[in-house]
Amino acid sequence: MSKTDEPEPEEEAADVSPAEEENPLEWEEAANNQKDPDERRTVSKREEKDDARKIVTGEAKYAADYAPEFPDLAGSKIVRSDIAHGRVTDLDTSAAESMDGVYAVLTPDSPEVPDKSYTSAGQSYPEPSPWDMKVLRKKVRFVGDPIAAVAAEDAETASKAARKIDVSYEEYDAVFDTEAAMHPDAPQIHDADDVENVQSGADYERNIEAHSEGEIGDVDAAFERAEQRDDLTVTETEWETPYQSHCVPEPHTVIAHRDEDNRHHLIASTQVPYHTRRQLAHLFDIPIRDIRVSKPRIGAGFGSKQGMQIEPIALALSEAADRPVMVETTRREQFHAVRNRRPARVSVKSVVSDDGDIEAIDMAAVTNSGAYGPHGMTVASAVGKKPLPLYTHTPNIRFQFDAVHTNLPIAGAIRGYGAPQGHLAIEGHMDEVAHELDIDPIELRSRNAISEGDLDVASGILKEKEYGRRIRSCGLRECVAEGRAAIGWDDIEQPDADHLHRACGMALTIQSSGVPGEELGAAHIKMNEDGSFILQTGAVDIGPGADTVMAQIAAEVLGVSPEDVLVQPSDTDISPFDHGAYASSTTYVTGQAVKKAAEDARGMLFEFASRMLDEPESAFKIAEEGVVSEQTDESVSLEEIGYESMYGDEVRAHVMGEASHCTEESPPPFGAQFVDVTVNEKTGEFEVHNMVYAVDCGVALNPDLVEGQIEGAVHMGYELATGDGITFDEDGQPEVLSFRDYDMPTTGDQPPITSRIVETHEPTGPFGAKSVAEIPVNGVSPALSNAIRRAVGVRITEMPVTAEKIKAALDEE
Repeated sequence: MSKTDEPEPEEEAADVSPAEEENPLEWEEAANNQKDPDERRTVSKREEKDDARKIVTGEAKYAADYAPEFPDLAGSKIVRSDIAHGRVTDLDTSAAESMDGVYAVLTPDSPEVPDKSYTSAGQSYPEPSPWDMKVLRKKVRFVGDPIAAVAAEDAETASKAARKIDVSYEEYDAVFDTEAAMHPDAPQIHDADDVENVQSGADYERNIEAHSEGEIGDVDAAFERAEQRDDLTVTETEWETPYQSHCVPEPHTVIAHRDEDNRHHLIASTQVPYHTRRQLAHLFDIPIRDIRVSKPRIGAGFGSKQGMQIEPIALALSEAADRPVMVETTRREQFHAVRNRRPARVSVKSVVSDDGDIEAIDMAAVTNSGAYGPHGMTVASAVGKKPLPLYTHTPNIRFQFDAVHTNLPIAGAIRGYGAPQGHLAIEGHMDEVAHELDIDPIELRSRNAISEGDLDVASGILKEKEYGRRIRSCGLRECVAEGRAAIGWDDIEQPDADHLHRACGMALTIQSSGVPGEELGAAHIKMNEDGSFILQTGAVDIGPGADTVMAQIAAEVLGVSPEDVLVQPSDTDISPFDHGAYASSTTYVTGQAVKKAAEDARGMLFEFASRMLDEPESAFKIAEEGVVSEQTDESVSLEEIGYESMYGDEVRAHVMGEASHCTEESPPPFGAQFVDVTVNEKTGEFEVHNMVYAVDCGVALNPDLVEGQIEGAVHMGYELATGDGITFDEDGQPEVLSFRDYDMPTTGDQPPITSRIVETHEPTGPFGAKSVAEIPVNGVSPALSNAIRRAVGVRITEMPVTAEKIKAALDEE
């Protein structure tokens, strides 16, 4: 799907950029990485998710389920600000402290509470987020800021004690809108002198956490040409998205205690155990060796647990109470006091020729970071650099963003990481261009979209140096064809009633596979006597089945069944290092580490088989019966090797393998979202008949899990497109306090979802795989908006799409 009239090969060779030289199309791929489907033993198979039965039977253990192991475990309660902006002038804790069963009451001045600044973002080191928060806060910046905490004999007693704490405030003016917040006369939320690790472009006098801009080509010149030429059309659009909750089933939960060696041990529902350990060490001045973070089963994360949100309070309470403490957030806290998807306002302006060639794209985003800045700069940058590569052929592209503070809840990481906001703007805009030029929206995209072999430069638009990402696998054309056929794009029949109108909308999608050059995955695998294996990684399975896929990868290399590869949960004392579960990195980055580690162990299998059968190591291969000689067909089972390696008379060595993987590559998965909708022009009500998503995630290592990711992400995208989000009153008080208040589609509300997997082969990924976890969330909002536009001729640019907005737009027509 690329532009016509591509330059001749001779022209390309005559002017090769440094980025092209550094990113050749050819990739030196391991011989065993590319297998025909009929040669795959375990990968690409629909293996059952390893914890599925434990979850549905209630046998799976989450963080809170470890409470019975601590007979002296204390419950807790966090006291949070009930004003949006101000300063705590007095905290009277005497009544709480005098209650029976209360073990400790913490305030910002308690000796156990660090006075250091830090960021809660669970990101790489050094963190690309400002250090702008304290564990407990005297200066409060939103309704929900933690100002005190209580540990007591149980959670109920702690809650009663928390209610007895008398808090006095000096209240300040607050600001809740990003445009108002950037005005010079707006209340200043942060003092730059109080923030460490300040981000590029920050202007705290205008409540700007970060600003950046980048340009490819000359955008202004392109718009100047458009003013002079009749064959160039300028189109402008603006888009807006609201707060969105992660809606994780399991709330944030941490048990903090001292172990038998007097070390700090946290059992935490975290996506980033190693980052949490490092940040706690910094915050509390504790050697890293004296902190252990264990991750049990996690009841979903979606980015909400990519950060250190209650762990510091749990550790401080445990120290003050001198006993284990469990901190568990309530559902109310989950909605307003933890993290959410950040609202965004995005404008797009383009120049397109009458033939449909995009000459320029000018994109600007303003995102609402809320009161603090975790992930603020990185998510705001992703609003542009994630979707713009779809049209990387465009010769002139500009993108700029402002991440802005308000006195609303903290925004953080969430599935898609800025890409859903950006895709709404870019893919909605493309349909407006198609409408303006009277071009089929699929044809417009076909002329301009990225394709295999291209050098993507748009994803590096904010980098200071020339950047390119070579696209070595791209099934975007096939995704569009699959989705188009499945939705019935060419066969839509109009309803009999004149006031009902039916149409399909679509959107292209793109994401990434990990953070190039910044992530590290490691794996260790060891064989038991019976030929089974124990696999340890630092990767964090937060529900989608990463452990199952890791077992499949190892099993493919070692010739065993996935059931014979036991994957251990992440534990910083035991597991190799891993950055954690975020950026769609686990399969792509950690999966390669697992593959390498298994190959390392396989090498030892061949060494022992060589001794046992008196043949050269090069003669062997892995087969169902074990290690087989390709010269003589003699074989030895893995169990025989297991016992020989551990108890043999000649050489004894434990069969093990270990490896790490870090890469500058981040191959994008691609997808196409289609939505079929009927709109009632009298009322604005609409019915979605089907939602089709076709994805190119390389080789689908477990198709069942891929389809599960598609369905879950499309559902989350549908919620962003149609749910009310999280709302606040004029004083910044949250109006959504429970699932009852939150407009999340239920199973009865969710339209049918049709999944299609388009297999390509990504040479840089394990057995050809790329990522899939985030990309399906990106396309629902634009595809729905586009479908309504095609059905009744009105455009809804502010999410959510509602009947009221459609009716109002129709009335204006």
